Amino acid sequence: METKARRIILIFVIIIIMGVIIMVERGVCVPGTGCKIVNVPEKSEIGKAPEIIGIKHWINSKPLTVKEFQGKKIVLIDFWTYTCINCIRTLSYLKEWDEKYSKKGLQIIGIHTPEFDFEKKRENVEQAVNDFKIKYPVGMDNDYSTWNNYENRYWPAKYLIDKEGYIKYFHFGEGNYEETEKKIQELLEELGENVTDMDLTKEPEREIRFRITPETYAGYQFALPRGQNLGNKEGYKPDRIVNYKLPDDISQDRIYLKGKWKNNPDTLQNQDEEGAIILKFTASSVNIVTDKTAKPVELEVFINDKSITKGQAGSDVKFENNKSFILIDNARLYNVVNSKYGTYTLKLTTSKEFKFSAFTFG
Repeated sequence: METKARRIILIFVIIIIMGVIIMVERGVCVPGTGCKIVNVPEKSEIGKAPEIIGIKHWINSKPLTVKEFQGKKIVLIDFWTYTCINCIRTLSYLKEWDEKYSKKGLQIIGIHTPEFDFEKKRENVEQAVNDFKIKYPVGMDNDYSTWNNYENRYWPAKYLIDKEGYIKYFHFGEGNYEETEKKIQELLEELGENVTDMDLTKEPEREIRFRITPETYAGYQFALPRGQNLGNKEGYKPDRIVNYKLPDDISQDRIYLKGKWKNNPDTLQNQDEEGAIILKFTASSVNIVTDKTAKPVELEVFINDKSITKGQAGSDVKFENNKSFILIDNARLYNVVNSKYGTYTLKLTTSKEFKFSAFTFG
């Protein structure tokens, strides 16, 4: 009986692992897991759309409700947060749809629901909206009021609401842009608009890869529940300053630190004049999510123990006096690496007070 029970448990664990592997390739951030989830199929009618509630601040708009658009427009609710790479990659489509269909009766409303504490700050979200050139309304859902009202669990998540106030379609994650736009056109036609001659936004073909390093968190409150302890033997020590020493061997997909770092709930913060972060990853691009410090700090970038080249560097890397670095002057996502798909060792060195929350990969 004991052997049979063990087999059942083993099968159950294998099923969970396979599910996570599938989810990680689907382009959705899932709070509490750090992974992704498969797209939910379209439903003909899901029910009345919940109302927008508990918004702390509106950007680009006065306060809005779903009800006020009934009989006048269709509404696309987009749950997002400004450092989520999956959300960022959908913004170009949302902005194009806003440009194409806003005068035809489409109202896009971004519901910004933060993951990290610094994403709750009004000035940070306003800066992000400005940087991304978002013109449609964005509501700051800091307390997850609208998120919970929709029983939403994912970033990004899109809910398409018809003229009668019913959710007719939803999609979690990246992709399915043509399908989503077709549904937008269908609901606009029900509104009496002729959009059949308008071309659909084309999706680029995605490169097929076996695996990429999963999103990796820095703060202990995010990392430990996901089983993402540091690679250093010292591990996380909540709310303490730890002097980390590098081991002889570096494992893949784990953050390693060198020097004194403070373990905060949602960041790791350097306490040395020079600290280092080492991460062996598999991907073609790497991004780092950082918080803002009292004054800008430089983050020097190395790949495989050499300064990153212009052919490998992400869009935020600068080159000056034989040095490659990122100037961290805001709380946002920075693109560190943009190279050929492969396995590399990333090393970042920085000065005191620098703090970061996560790495994401593409």
